[in-house]
Amino acid sequence: MFKKVLVANRGEIAVRIIQTLREMGITSVAVFSNADRHSLHVSLADEAICIGGPRATDSYLNMRNVVSAAILSGAEAVHPGFGFLSENAEFAKLVTDAGLAFIGPKPTAIEQMGDKAVARQTMIDLGVPVIPGSRPLQDVDTALAAAQAIGYPLMLKASAGGGGKGIRKLTDDDALTAEFAGAQAEAQAAFGDPTMYLEKVIVPAKHVEVQVLRDQQGHVSVFPERDCSLQRHSQKMIEESPCPVLTSAERAKLLHLAETIANGVDYLNAGTIEFLMDKQHHFYFMEMNTRIQVEHPITEMVTGVDLVRAQLQIAAGEDVELTTPEPSGVAIECRLNAEDPDHQFMPDVGTLNQLRFPTGGLGLRVDTGVAPGDKISPYYDAMIAKIIVHGQTRQEALAKMHRALTELDVQGVKTNRDFALALFQTPVVLAGKADTAYLNRDFLPQWQDERKDAACSNHN
Repeated sequence: MFKKVLVANRGEIAVRIIQTLREMGITSVAVFSNADRHSLHVSLADEAICIGGPRATDSYLNMRNVVSAAILSGAEAVHPGFGFLSENAEFAKLVTDAGLAFIGPKPTAIEQMGDKAVARQTMIDLGVPVIPGSRPLQDVDTALAAAQAIGYPLMLKASAGGGGKGIRKLTDDDALTAEFAGAQAEAQAAFGDPTMYLEKVIVPAKHVEVQVLRDQQGHVSVFPERDCSLQRHSQKMIEESPCPVLTSAERAKLLHLAETIANGVDYLNAGTIEFLMDKQHHFYFMEMNTRIQVEHPITEMVTGVDLVRAQLQIAAGEDVELTTPEPSGVAIECRLNAEDPDHQFMPDVGTLNQLRFPTGGLGLRVDTGVAPGDKISPYYDAMIAKIIVHGQTRQEALAKMHRALTELDVQGVKTNRDFALALFQTPVVLAGKADTAYLNRDFLPQWQDERKDAACSNHN
């Protein structure tokens, strides 16, 4: 096992990784920008190295600075976390070329799955169902021809994309013509690649995903699925495991598909395979994320497996063969963001003058990278924390989430707490029947109307 590991990230995922490193007796090395000098992940690490200015491009996205820090510190391995350089094949290669272990997949797998069009063709070759769609597109005329062949409604997506960037929903040729150039420019800016592709819109649909681990000996472990259907503009907000509407037979089929994919692409380490499920409960491959996910804690809660520990063991060459566990109880995660739901969820910045997390108790976990008095800066993601609960039943888990969100108190920045509390009280969410469009289509307009009415009443 490694003696020293550099964590190439910040915030709550850096804290999460450092926690497991400490439990395993491994020296942790944090990296930080000038803006993060006093951050929680820096204070918790055994060692810390500044890698540049506050802008991510000058620090957390500066590959050579990160690798230089790893070499300078004497680290034997680099854990990329999620976001930033975690799915950058060039970075993974720089790490391994420097003689260090990259705690993640091989660069070839990152490239193969990172190009969504290539990943799609790979799934077709493996016999995995995919959403009807197009080949890679470079211009609007080719896109229009493809759209006519597939039929509307369609999703226009960035081939190198993820995180909701470069995505547009299209209902006709006029919309495609109007949106193509903007989506392509967004993809170029975010990923350095303007290639697009089209996918048929499946409505209604649930977003379900499967966590996989594959070690260097070829052992595959697949975990109970996560339901990530509660999204706002393709950005996940609430996740749970297992999916409340799947039967055991459907779960077995889904996990078998995930195992087929992990073996078929010769995957290594932790990854997540995302599917859309239609109203007939047919599964369609969407993409594979070649990293640990934001929502990994709910899998840990229903299985008792420390996924970060498993990542380290796999990267060190150890056997990690876990029997596919049946989910124990139900886990739910809610992302607490510094944003203003009353103004298009604009990210908010400021000082956390008051930060009181839920009081704990059985089946409650809070993952965070901030402490009272910390500043939420404009340079990075606006996530403050993840509230994670576990119950023996879904009803118990929902009750714990309501209690946790009610106890939560954040002052100094606006948050989505009240929005989440209201969402958890809707009959559709309580029944576990929300599809991927529910939040934007049904809940958000109603919530906004109620907020306006309340504001008018208070004004009068």
